[in-house]
Amino acid sequence: MFTGLIEEVGTVAEVTRGVGLRLCVRAGRVLENLNPGDSIAVSGPCLTVEEASADRFWAALLPETAARTSLGRLRQGERVNLERPLRMGDRIGGHLVAGHVDGQATVMSVSDRGETRLVQFDSPVGLERYLVDRGSVAVDGVSLTVIEPRAGQFSVALVSATLAATTLGDLRPGDRVNMEADLLAKHMEQLMKARDGGADSQALVSWLAESEAWE
Repeated sequence: MFTGLIEEVGTVAEVTRGVGLRLCVRAGRVLENLNPGDSIAVSGPCLTVEEASADRFWAALLPETAARTSLGRLRQGERVNLERPLRMGDRIGGHLVAGHVDGQATVMSVSDRGETRLVQFDSPVGLERYLVDRGSVAVDGVSLTVIEPRAGQFSVALVSATLAATTLGDLRPGDRVNMEADLLAKHMEQLMKARDGGADSQALVSWLAESEAWE
């Protein structure tokens, strides 16, 4: 489980393509106490560390992960967002992120508003119901607040700290990003469907976004 608060931006040192994909990522901070078998979020998807050294780690992607996420298009030299899993007792500064990508969104437009950058995305089919104003969404592993959700699209505002500490400052129209809808909303939807034989998921997520507990 993750929070969507990026610890470090790493650099892809090597990509080995075969049945699946094997990534070698140069990093620093996240390598502390990182061991084979540990989990790490790489621009959204949760991967399992196969090897780790003083300045890099290796992780393999199954063919499905490579096909369903942007990691399958990574090239040497590209930057990736890195986050280690939560430990018991850690603060949750963003929101609960599973590292299970629901789909890929495409950047529609990027515009600067003073020190803030507004990025508009299309929304993958089937995920629109989880996108509500002031609700949460993870984009390339980064916890963000949804603004201006409309049919088939949504926007986020990136503050200077996010632009400096993540890869989102590199986004351009046409880029595709990994998107994970809010985990609690998905679980609540399933529980309500099981109880009532159906649920108004948009109303549910709106309630969660407004709830004090949600904050």
